[in-house]
Amino acid sequence: MEVKDVEIPQTMQRAMARQAEAERERRAKVIAAEGEFQAAEKLSSAAGVISTEPIALQLRFLQTVVEVASENNSTTLFPLPIALLKPFMAGSGGK
Repeated sequence: MEVKDVEIPQTMQRAMARQAEAERERRAKVIAAEGEFQAAEKLSSAAGVISTEPIALQLRFLQTVVEVASENNSTTLFPLPIALLKPFMAGSGGK
């Protein structure tokens, strides 16, 4: 016996298409969730490094300043830690 042609009703075709679309959406959500989980793990690891090595936070801050400055901005504002200014304040008599 050989099957040469099979006609699937339109309603069955639509149901199969909906099922395939749902499966694609499910896979996309799983992939996105895995990506978010990996990103969270990396951020947690980075926080651990920064908590043990405070200079790492300063280096990251400077990298961010460089990235912002490379954009087409005319003015770049960034905060300075007060501890950085204390030697200058002490040298000027606290004025």
